[in-house]
Amino acid sequence: MYRQKMMPKPLLLALVWILGAATWCENATAQDQPAAQDRPPNVVLILADDLGVFDLGCYGRSDHKTPNLDRLASEGIKHTSAYCGLPICSASRASLLTSKYPARLHLTSYLPGRADAPSQRLLQPQIEPALIPSASTLAEALKQSGYATGIFGKWHLGGGDSAATAQGFDVSIEPPGNGDPLTTGGKNENLITDKAIEFIQANRDKPFFCYVPHHSPHIMLNEQPSKIERNAQAWNPLYAAVIESLDDSIGKLLTAIEQSGQASNTIVIFSSDNGGLHVPEGHPTPATYNGPHRAGKGYLYEGGLRIPLIVRWPGKIAQGRTIDAPVSLLDILPTILDAARIEAGKSVGPVDGQSQFAAWTQNKTPAEDRVFFWHLPHYTNQGSKPSGAVRRGNWKWVEDYEMQTGELFDLSSDPSEQNNLAKTQTEIALQMHQLLVGWKSSIAAQECVPNPRIQPELHAELYLEQNASLIDGRTQTAKQIAESWAPWRSGMNKAIEKQQTKLKKTPSGITLLARDSLPHGKRIRFEPETYKNVVGYWTEVDDWVEWSMQIPKEGTYRVELHCGCGSGNGGSMVDVQIDSPKADSTENLTQTLEWKVRETGHFQNIVIEPLGVLKLQAGAGKLRVKPKTKAAAAVADIREIHLIPVSE
Repeated sequence: MYRQKMMPKPLLLALVWILGAATWCENATAQDQPAAQDRPPNVVLILADDLGVFDLGCYGRSDHKTPNLDRLASEGIKHTSAYCGLPICSASRASLLTSKYPARLHLTSYLPGRADAPSQRLLQPQIEPALIPSASTLAEALKQSGYATGIFGKWHLGGGDSAATAQGFDVSIEPPGNGDPLTTGGKNENLITDKAIEFIQANRDKPFFCYVPHHSPHIMLNEQPSKIERNAQAWNPLYAAVIESLDDSIGKLLTAIEQSGQASNTIVIFSSDNGGLHVPEGHPTPATYNGPHRAGKGYLYEGGLRIPLIVRWPGKIAQGRTIDAPVSLLDILPTILDAARIEAGKSVGPVDGQSQFAAWTQNKTPAEDRVFFWHLPHYTNQGSKPSGAVRRGNWKWVEDYEMQTGELFDLSSDPSEQNNLAKTQTEIALQMHQLLVGWKSSIAAQECVPNPRIQPELHAELYLEQNASLIDGRTQTAKQIAESWAPWRSGMNKAIEKQQTKLKKTPSGITLLARDSLPHGKRIRFEPETYKNVVGYWTEVDDWVEWSMQIPKEGTYRVELHCGCGSGNGGSMVDVQIDSPKADSTENLTQTLEWKVRETGHFQNIVIEPLGVLKLQAGAGKLRVKPKTKAAAAVADIREIHLIPVSE
């Protein structure tokens, strides 16, 4: 009989322990290393509200206490020439999350916008009442790729189909703009931070996108008296105290990321939606000044457009770098998608921004001669008039739509934009103007029209006799500015009393979506891919598409197409035919609007194209889109069509 020789029990136990430990280590290494290497980076995007480029110590401000943001800058990249999409709240936020120019989205102001007033020479266009639901966002692209997504703070891009949870965010916590300085924070910065930390801690097992758009330091300002006293020597002690609290809350968030063990695989981005508020508004004294840069929030001068932009990604981004070449908030989306190894073209479609991934991770320099555009067809609460701007290289063009004049600056020698070279550099000025005109046409930008009810004396008082863009906090105290500009502030406020803001759409409008269309012909079809979502493949002139609809009430409707057309394909002539009931008849009335397709640079580079207005009767109707000529390879792509009631 065979008898197995037994190993002594203590030795057996020791061997089991050693083998088990070795196996555990091997398994842990096998499981953890690929996870660290293959898992996409987390993204924490922190956005301040109305924080100027000169408000942080790391950007040269000596009377503001910002040690946490200064440390963040020392651990990563500081951009000195970062630009917002527009120097005003909702417009800038929309461009950040979509990488689309605000003018392309027809969202070029804050929501709901400043009302027209008799002090204006021009009437403002009616903007979208929210971020259009069909716009693809950074949150949607990341969510589709397995990210947990959360927003904690200020959305300000609409509700319903445009709410944050409808635009890609799993979690949306949006506290009001003011809180308790002793608990939640004067601008609820502590509450916002605490909720963001909870989200980060709850999503250790998957990549996350944590968007933290603070209300701070937007007016109205509120802070603990002791903290205000501690900042008594600042240019504006209340504002400095609010900045200190914002910095404290960001420090708490950074500590939580580090303590969670996820710092090495987390991209932290800090920026602001626009420049600092340099005029008295909400409070008797202005909030801040923007260093050597002219003007502030609401203006297309550098003080309104330049923003802080700080990026940290340990091990991927070198510490202590400064990038002086111009970049844009529109670049954030394509850069993050590159970092997450997500192809932008197949997740959100074409974008207006440019990826800075190589600049961040490979120490490459962004293009110095890149062209940047801005279109602000509005009067703002800060005193600016409708205007446009272009930057190409060191040249900057600022165009006044009221007076149809422009200013040309060389930013390399004149960063304060004080020396207008338009009359001496006439050829460059003309080139910059033509760039602006061509760009606006390519994106179907909305324009102003003359105001028939203008009061010239009021216009002169607010816009000609004084120029609020020239207020300079470097040469005046906040108190001096408050005293000298109080009458102007009062006049600006009174100008819009009893005036009503007019937004583009009303709930009673008709929306026709590509997915609900009925294509006719050989090739035309609905293309359902997320980044497309269009009626497309329109390569045959005899192909056409129609929609059935119910016209809710009799009235005048404005017809708008959301459409795109690739480079070299513009110029097709198309009929848009609408059948509606004929008054006092059982027959239908067919009315036709003509559409000349404009080139937009890409078939999914969607613009909002106004076609005209029609009077329609209530009842069942149809809308057909039929080409008459095809200029090149394809006609166009259509994502949706809107029929919008017009007030008589």
